[in-house]
Amino acid sequence: MLDIINLASIPAFLLIFVRVTAFFVALPLFSYKTIPTHFKIGFSFFLAFIMFYTVDSPPIPIDGTFILLLAKEAIVGLLIGLLAYIILSAIQIAGGLIDFQMGFAIANVIDPQTGAQTPLTGQYFYIIALLFLLSVDGHHLLIDGIFYSYNLIPIDAYVPFQNQSLIDFVIDTFNEMFLIAFQMAIPIVGCLFLVDVALGIIARTVPQLNVFVVGLPLKIVVSFIAILFFLSLYMVLVKSLFETTFEAMHGLMQLMGGA
Repeated sequence: MLDIINLASIPAFLLIFVRVTAFFVALPLFSYKTIPTHFKIGFSFFLAFIMFYTVDSPPIPIDGTFILLLAKEAIVGLLIGLLAYIILSAIQIAGGLIDFQMGFAIANVIDPQTGAQTPLTGQYFYIIALLFLLSVDGHHLLIDGIFYSYNLIPIDAYVPFQNQSLIDFVIDTFNEMFLIAFQMAIPIVGCLFLVDVALGIIARTVPQLNVFVVGLPLKIVVSFIAILFFLSLYMVLVKSLFETTFEAMHGLMQLMGGA
């Protein structure tokens, strides 16, 4: 009870609260506009309150160094959450590639969760991926990520943000994200490419047929059939994407912690 009212422990609690709040600001699923702001703040507060009694927090004085520690905690939380968001954006990129071939690229919709324009197929895939993430308790693993980050990045530790290996790791993660997006899109994009080749042959052999009128609905039908057949492959790739997300978060924390 004395620890609760101990004023010397307030700086350490504020540092934990800043990291947890910054993490949820950028993390997928928790950062959406459909979740009330006071719920995010309250959830971050109580989670930080629980973590405060399990994390080794040395006495931290409130001085100029404390301001730098606050900025460091905010950057660490944002980087970890943003990295997870960037990797999961591979689903949106794959949907954009598919929509471009289908002809749905001109029909982007506003995502009420993020407020940004998203492709139709990408939004469909993304919702399935989030439901899959919730069904396997992946959101608990994301929360575990910020909890175990204190084992690698202590509160009073210095983080070398200008480290070249850290920059190279982020670039490699970007490359991995685009590779997974290409793997998700290539089965359907490949089928649509064959449809384009067939329509080109038909246009040369039967000039009387208007392929521009026939091609668009034909490509949409072929796309839906291909999505139905390759949906099981898509779930395997989504599982690989989640594994990449957790490994990337752990690798980023190791680099920032100097491990």
